[in-house]
Amino acid sequence: MSPELISILVLAVVFVIATTRSINMGALAFAAAFAVGTLVADLDADGIFAGFPGDLFVVLVGVTYLFAIARSNGTTDWLVHASVRLVRGRVALIPWVMFALTGALTAIGAVSPAAVAIVAPIALSFAARYGISPLLMGAMVVHGAQGGGFSPISIYGSIVNGIVEREKLPGNEVTLFLASLIVNLVIAAVVFVVCGGLRLWRQGSVTEVDGSVEGLGGLEGAGGALKGRGELRDQPQPTGTVTTAAAPGTHPSPSPTPSPTTTATATREATPAPTSSLPLTPPRIATLLSLVALVVAVLVLDLDAGLTAITLAVVLSAIWPDDSRKAVGEIAWPTVLLICGVLTYIGVLDEMGTITWAGEGVGGIGVPLLAAVLLCYIGAIVSAFASSVGIMGALIPLAVPFLAQGEIGAVGMVAALAVSATVVDVSPFSTNGALVLAAAPDVDRERFFRQLMVYGGIVVAVVPAVVWLLMVVPGWG
Repeated sequence: MSPELISILVLAVVFVIATTRSINMGALAFAAAFAVGTLVADLDADGIFAGFPGDLFVVLVGVTYLFAIARSNGTTDWLVHASVRLVRGRVALIPWVMFALTGALTAIGAVSPAAVAIVAPIALSFAARYGISPLLMGAMVVHGAQGGGFSPISIYGSIVNGIVEREKLPGNEVTLFLASLIVNLVIAAVVFVVCGGLRLWRQGSVTEVDGSVEGLGGLEGAGGALKGRGELRDQPQPTGTVTTAAAPGTHPSPSPTPSPTTTATATREATPAPTSSLPLTPPRIATLLSLVALVVAVLVLDLDAGLTAITLAVVLSAIWPDDSRKAVGEIAWPTVLLICGVLTYIGVLDEMGTITWAGEGVGGIGVPLLAAVLLCYIGAIVSAFASSVGIMGALIPLAVPFLAQGEIGAVGMVAALAVSATVVDVSPFSTNGALVLAAAPDVDRERFFRQLMVYGGIVVAVVPAVVWLLMVVPGWG
């Protein structure tokens, strides 16, 4: 049995053990990296640790540390209130706002993980407050980032177009951008419907009153119990009855029946502006400025998102230690172990040539259309665990020999490879999926991890075949 095949089988065993036993998959992957790297690939410790994702480690720790402080001092709650006002209480619009925001950030040049690192913690905090599926919100953020990720001025778009030019292949920047945008938009719409988005539309608008939420269309029906953040208010009462705000843990009770004029006046007086319950305190102002500084540092100054976030978090901790005392403990350490362990093992596979071995085996197939769909699947599977840019850089040159035969259109093939290698970034083992998993507050992380893994598996299984059928088989370019 070849070393490459052994390494793939060991990865499968790691998955089986992790899903049948209560063992962190990252810890298993570290052990597997040590065993395979030492016994099969003849690597020393330096060779094994060459695949350790130090940059991703710092991003996960830094971003979750900063947003743990933001949750502790109430900044994320303030942002949630502001978001509700922005969309006039239409909670169903918020996932689409997050999709558009991350798409705009990547389209103008942000690296996809940086955009997700900025938006995901806010989006997932909103989801936790309003009982929105974290899978829905996380998927909207990631697919938004990938939807804008191939604009002609984006990082991904520039890299892929550069590879195409270097390999002297026909290219079309607009087609590449639109292909990714449309595919991610369609997937986002499907996820929105499947994960409860229609219920959000039916529940109508909500208004926030003294930290409580008043549903104008039945928020309870969407499963939106707001634990620890105020209670759902009763439905609007018949004319002549005033529902007064209730403290958490109690139920509102009707007051004696006043005249209609008194009712209207009392209702206005009992409904203060949402900002009255969440004032902008100095710690919140400083945290908001820190988030703005993070955006500027990443998008304008091209600084590392993880190092910038952890620096800002340390500054806030030094000034307001009481607000951030528990923040370090809220860093998603199990997620950090999981992601770093799995990616270290993938790094061992890369060091020993397993990924190249699989790609070359597919490239040698004599049937171009079959080779094309297999390359799309390899791109999707490997990218679910590793760098999307790296796998595109490896697979596009592998497609050159059969693209030169003229039986397959180069424009469609490049677009299919690009989409297949990036749309799977919802996987919890990819950088974007890991950021979503780490950023979700007040969730059962093991359950959320399984949801992301199943969803990522569905995307890996379905999307490459669909984009191959729509983009490669017709022979674009």
